[in-house]
Amino acid sequence: MIAGYVLSGLVTGAVFAIMGSGLTLSYAATGVFNFAHGAVGFLSALLFYELNLAAGLPAWLSPLLSVVVFAPALGYVLHKAMFEGLAQAGETAQIVATIGLTIALPALGLLVVDVAGLPPADATALPRGVGPYPARAFDVAGVRLDSDQAITFGFSVVTAAGLWAFMRHTPYGLRMRASVDRRRLATLRGIDAGATSALAWMLGSGLAGLAGVLAVSVLGLDATAYTVLLFASATAAVFGRLRSIPWTFAAGLALGVVQNLVAGYTDFLEEVTGLRTAVPVILLFAGLVLLNRSRERVAGSAAEDAPPPDHLAGLPPWRRRLPWALGLAALVAFTFAGPAYYVGVAAQGLVLALIFCSFVVVTGIGGMVNLAQAAFASMAALTCGWAFSSGLPFAVAILLGVLAAAAVGMLVALPALRLGGRVLTLATLAMALLADQVLFQVDAFSNGTIGWSLPALGFGFADTSDPRVRVIVLLLLIGAVALLVRNLERSASGRAILAVRSAPAAAATSGLSGPRTKITLFVLASAIAGLGGVLYAISKGSITATDLPAFAGFVWLAVVVLQGVRRIGGAVLGGLIAVAVPELLAAWDVSAHVGAILFGAGGMILARHPDGVLTQLAELRHRRSARRSARRSARRGARRGEPEPVPPAAPARPALFTLEGVVAGHQDCTVLRGVDLAVDPGEVVALLGANGAGKSTTCAVAAGDLPVTAGRILLDGEDITTWPAHRRARAGILLAPEGRGVFPGLTVEENLRTWLPDPGPVYERLPQLAGRRTVPAGALSGGEQQLLTLAPALVRPPRVLIADEPSLGLAPMVVRQVFEVFAELRERGVALLLVEEKATEALAIADRVAFMRLGRVTWAGPRSEVDSERLSAAYLGVS
Repeated sequence: MIAGYVLSGLVTGAVFAIMGSGLTLSYAATGVFNFAHGAVGFLSALLFYELNLAAGLPAWLSPLLSVVVFAPALGYVLHKAMFEGLAQAGETAQIVATIGLTIALPALGLLVVDVAGLPPADATALPRGVGPYPARAFDVAGVRLDSDQAITFGFSVVTAAGLWAFMRHTPYGLRMRASVDRRRLATLRGIDAGATSALAWMLGSGLAGLAGVLAVSVLGLDATAYTVLLFASATAAVFGRLRSIPWTFAAGLALGVVQNLVAGYTDFLEEVTGLRTAVPVILLFAGLVLLNRSRERVAGSAAEDAPPPDHLAGLPPWRRRLPWALGLAALVAFTFAGPAYYVGVAAQGLVLALIFCSFVVVTGIGGMVNLAQAAFASMAALTCGWAFSSGLPFAVAILLGVLAAAAVGMLVALPALRLGGRVLTLATLAMALLADQVLFQVDAFSNGTIGWSLPALGFGFADTSDPRVRVIVLLLLIGAVALLVRNLERSASGRAILAVRSAPAAAATSGLSGPRTKITLFVLASAIAGLGGVLYAISKGSITATDLPAFAGFVWLAVVVLQGVRRIGGAVLGGLIAVAVPELLAAWDVSAHVGAILFGAGGMILARHPDGVLTQLAELRHRRSARRSARRSARRGARRGEPEPVPPAAPARPALFTLEGVVAGHQDCTVLRGVDLAVDPGEVVALLGANGAGKSTTCAVAAGDLPVTAGRILLDGEDITTWPAHRRARAGILLAPEGRGVFPGLTVEENLRTWLPDPGPVYERLPQLAGRRTVPAGALSGGEQQLLTLAPALVRPPRVLIADEPSLGLAPMVVRQVFEVFAELRERGVALLLVEEKATEALAIADRVAFMRLGRVTWAGPRSEVDSERLSAAYLGVS
């Protein structure tokens, strides 16, 4: 008996393992958690079904085209269209954009099937698998299995072995692991991180496609089932820490076995409906809480989702409020003059808008993405219905519903105290799914499929059965929430929230309580969502456990973030759009799939404009105003006869590597203010100066790790200002960054192979590294790591070597070794730009010296002209 559960569980776990491995691969290589991973699997399964049934292709060719051709191609297209931009966006934009794809991709596939007149995808039927049809049964150790199960497990073993070999023994796998380990350093070593990401998305999508095709005979063509499969697979990925494919694969197999054993040996749980099927969700939540912690930001660092600039700040208050006042007036006029049916549609949109206001509180203000809002709304509505049917007064029932949602919000807030980012998002979704599958399935609470009936809300002279009354009531409630949010943002509590969000460590040292702030936001947001859920049930007249499913939170979050999650106006606009778009599509007899596809398009918009449509419109207006101001200034200057700016004259003798008038900085902070430097072959230029002078920024700009605002960079006379870091590295510009330029998760051998095809000569030159070739670089001493950083340059000398603080934290004996390497490289014709705090060592090897102060080179000349007075002036920051 137990062997049967284990074997069949391994088959189920094989699907979890394959999909979880793809999820881990794409996340580890790109930093984007792809919530649309299950949707890719569904599309591949749909294509397999249509190729096999409609096109009549053989059972072996259909999956081959779906998994090997279509799924990787889809991954590449999504990378270029969306994921490439999302890698630089904040976590909220990443989550919402991929959630939008989760909705849009299946709808796109089903729309194509409808338009092309192909056989419809029946979500209730189970199509054939990739093996013989009907499946052939056989016994293994007394356990009954079929050919589809055997093929699934066989593919999982081959996939695991193939992935291991690819990642460990191919140059592509090495580049991918280097990019995962330290993406910035990988680009400085000549690895094209964009191409590596594209390959990761193609492989990840291929694995999702394989899992989808293998699971089609069990799940059928139900898009929701594939989304559930994604979260079961995410459990395996979480136990692999979203980094280790072998651990993810093993966790996936174990999850399948555990799920089967629980289903087979827990008859006593039959009374708790849905608990046995919720095993992956429970394990997902446990894994998230036990294995992950939020990444703490250092004091003073900026929040990952930094607030966008206020492009309307220069407008007077009445101009900022005028569009909303006109919109409100138009809505009120429509309420009293429009048809009752469409007024009811507007009321339904305002109910959603009230729920969406909860996202403004928890995500827009608090910076935490919570996917349990639908569960809060459902919890409040069901509690209200249960309390009212039990004989309590209606007002008391409504209050109990809101309090129940707030209590659940406090419960969900507890993991938020130790989780953050996408990990918190998964945890809240796990809680929502658990409520859907277990709590809301208890008949005593939800009244089964019948649900609870609720009356209209009466005010003596009118009640909410009239849609016009509903609109006015909802507008008043949304206005009250808007005032609450406005006061919260401008109060001491609001400043505390911003401090905790931006710099938790600094906030804690200032006496601000991060846990209390997070709990407050969750409770407030869940109460608002609960109030919206109660009004939703009152508007509908009843509530059942399936009216507000957990996955509705996907659509809600996508809609409100697309409009602008930091503003109540975005929530209102989002609520109205969420109701109006399906209504218009139905009126125009357009497929309902079109509305879902629009969310995917919105996700692509988020990749480029992560702060929403409202902010984008304000930015466009600001740019038009700035262009008009610039044209007016130019015309005034022309009238005054001001001369045109003249570019600096080219040097008489071009050096090998030159910086000319370089201006650069970080975000809005300018650091370099017109830096001029030149280095010749076989020359060492020491760049000296006090901390904060801009030396490390100069190194980053020279290597292509930081873009240039003005000026240019030349390599042997060729302008390389726009070249990315990996292209400069391939052209011979090598940066040894501050700290240690090694990949700590890769072995010594693998570190060397990222730059050298054959590391053998390094071992002959530096025998201390030869004995540690299989040791992870992170386990080496500081001196060994610095030698490992510079070792490839001894075998394959670059044209330009930029060394940023190479002696930092090293013992004197190791420092001598490092500078001996520099001397050898100079003899071999390498141009060296050396940034060093220890002036004695730098001056001993330098041919020329440049002093920096406040982002400018204040003096440059031969080493012989450097005296103690000039050196002291440079380091003390005086003229």
